[in-house]
Amino acid sequence: MKTVMKDIDMNIKLTPRKKLFVETAAEMFGNGSTITKDNARVAAEKAKVPFPTWFRKACNVGYNQFKLPELDIPAFMDIALPSVNEPEMVMNLIASNMDKQNLIPAPFEGFVPWGNYANLKKIIKSGMFYPVFITGLSGNGKTLMVEQLHAELGKELIRLNVTIETDEDDLLGGFRLVNGETKFVPGPVIEAMERGCTLLLDECDLGSNKLLALQPVLEGKGVFLKKVNKWITAKPGFNVMATANTKGKGSEDGRFIGTNILNEAFLERFAITIEQPYPTAAIEKKIVMGSMKKYGEVDEEFATNLVTWAEVIRKTFYDGGVDEIISTRRLDHIVKAFTIFKDKMTAIEMCVARFDDDTKESFMDLYTKVDAGVEIDGGEEAYSEDAVPTDDD
Repeated sequence: MKTVMKDIDMNIKLTPRKKLFVETAAEMFGNGSTITKDNARVAAEKAKVPFPTWFRKACNVGYNQFKLPELDIPAFMDIALPSVNEPEMVMNLIASNMDKQNLIPAPFEGFVPWGNYANLKKIIKSGMFYPVFITGLSGNGKTLMVEQLHAELGKELIRLNVTIETDEDDLLGGFRLVNGETKFVPGPVIEAMERGCTLLLDECDLGSNKLLALQPVLEGKGVFLKKVNKWITAKPGFNVMATANTKGKGSEDGRFIGTNILNEAFLERFAITIEQPYPTAAIEKKIVMGSMKKYGEVDEEFATNLVTWAEVIRKTFYDGGVDEIISTRRLDHIVKAFTIFKDKMTAIEMCVARFDDDTKESFMDLYTKVDAGVEIDGGEEAYSEDAVPTDDD
């Protein structure tokens, strides 16, 4: 596709090597985006050109901030395809304007690598097609872990949130009305295959049997777009990862309403299943402290108490003493509320108000004991006797 460089600086002479670097960086990080020195180094390596010292001097817009010259790019590229019934006619397949969008996730301030992070990193770096199914309770960082791996590695990721309504048209693409013409627009699966990036099927267990349209994709064989009579083969680097709160067998306790029993043949096409628990107390404290630093309200004692509080509640949950749980995500919500309202109990009360009244009161009561330095030996006994509503209450 032909691109034309805008005159953003008359002093920059765009030799073929310089132009190759700018085009590669635009493809990775976005047309006209502002990037860092490390981003520039990654783009130069991908373009197979020397590190662009000229770029750092001519395009500096701040400390470690460098603005890419913008490229004039056509919004859509039409590809002529023969019609099945009328060979003389053509159909336009829109290769959408995603080709120059930045699909590398942004770094998440305060993120702490832990658990299966290292194993997933090896899979992504291998470049192999190796579908992975990641399961675990809500709010323990499944999706964030996948996103931050791709941010660290500078690899593109397309996240598709699955619902019961997700069908073949949503996945592979369909006909849309574009400027008065009916055209076929590729779906996120096709975009990921053609870019050689990772497709993330988020909340996969909310889907229906319509996900079976992905069977050939999950086998790494490509897929046939029967609506336009075209075979799509994935580029190297393409992979599929899925996250879910269940293992695709439904939710027996009703906690994850809307989750479905997924087809066994669909699940069997994922090479491995990774079970993601909540982090250990030591790791979770690092996460909470990172949130505090990010939001500008650091209180290490409060962080320790929050982690202890959540750990006791989870142990009681696993033992069947309580029906609700405090996730790592909810601890982050509490830290943010504390930053806003400057009061610990107000922050906790607002963030546990989503639970029923008895559970809310018991959770708050437990926190007052933790914050007062009460010894909680055995965890679930102290909690269930003094604060937890049981099934007999």
